[in-house]
Amino acid sequence: MHIPDGFLDAKTWIGAAAISSAGIALAVKKTRDLLDERQVPWMGVMSAFIFAAQMINFPIVGGTSGHLLGALLAGITLGPWPAMLVMTTILGIQCFFFQDGGLTALGANILNMAVVGVWSGYGAYRLLQRWLPGDGGRNAAVFIAAWLSVLMASLAAAVELALAGTLPFAAALPAMAGWHALIGVGEGLITMAVIQFVWRVRPDLQSMIRQGGVRFHEQ
Repeated sequence: MHIPDGFLDAKTWIGAAAISSAGIALAVKKTRDLLDERQVPWMGVMSAFIFAAQMINFPIVGGTSGHLLGALLAGITLGPWPAMLVMTTILGIQCFFFQDGGLTALGANILNMAVVGVWSGYGAYRLLQRWLPGDGGRNAAVFIAAWLSVLMASLAAAVELALAGTLPFAAALPAMAGWHALIGVGEGLITMAVIQFVWRVRPDLQSMIRQGGVRFHEQ
């Protein structure tokens, strides 16, 4: 899903970078209001975990593979605003040190994964929790929301590729959505497993997970 250099024209990557920059600035302000110094290390822990988990690929079909996005995982455990900063940091490191995603496309990749991915998954999780009560409902909400976060991030990338004239939308949409609908299944299973593990070993965080990270600053 990481868009490389040369796939977006100037108007598209500049526009995406402007939107991402505004989102990051707002996320910094909101995160300052939510977290205190005792809780900032938890952001570091989640950043390191998601970064490491993204390095592990899992097979899909036909020799292709996918890896964890982690947008919903960060959103549930930290809240959406800190999650945006975590994902932005990870994407920046991947771009500058591992050449995973182009420098000119960094703003677009942040928009897709750190903004669209986080908020679409987080919003779906909070909504589904109202309809799916209990532990089973929580697990289902996590799975569906994690799957949706990957799909929506891929759709945002498809729109950008179409706007740039790289691919017509009729071709970009099935190419991106088709594969990432499969990758999203792995995302859902991994995210659900991690949340279940955290639920067991850190019972003090159960309220935070139920609330989708929004009360993390009160723990």
